[in-house]
Amino acid sequence: MKYLFTIALGLFFFSANAQEINKKLEDQIKHKQIMLNECSREGLVTFPEFKASYDANYENYKVDSASMAQLTKLLKDKKIKVVLGTWCGDSKFQVPHFLKVTDAAKVKEDHVTFIAVDGAKKAENGLLDNLNITRVPTFIVTDKKGNEIGRITEFPKKTLELDLLEILAAKK
Repeated sequence: MKYLFTIALGLFFFSANAQEINKKLEDQIKHKQIMLNECSREGLVTFPEFKASYDANYENYKVDSASMAQLTKLLKDKKIKVVLGTWCGDSKFQVPHFLKVTDAAKVKEDHVTFIAVDGAKKAENGLLDNLNITRVPTFIVTDKKGNEIGRITEFPKKTLELDLLEILAAKK
């Protein structure tokens, strides 16, 4: 009986601390519905505010095919955290481009995490702790141990492909 009680208590605390994926709410700064916290790709690309520009920006982006073989190899064991605002023009433009690049590079879906922020660039439950987010979108590349290798903030200096190659080549 004691064992069952311990399991039940553990499950209760686990579910109480579980985060809601694809959380939607009315943002007090932007005065519109946004997504907040961790999002799935599917939830993000079907969210009406984001989808309005996602389809065209994804379709129209031309991936630098010359970079793909090297980028595919270098991204193989890396993870990328994407911090974005579903309300943000730069996020609506850059995230579809980024997803087209990661699709072309065959990055595993579970190697990309999306965190949506509110108008104050905040999320809940410590999701942004120690990430130093000042602008969105921010693409943070980490090694398999979770150590940051580099980041692209707001927009690439050259192109997403070239900036990613630069980040990854410096940390081979």
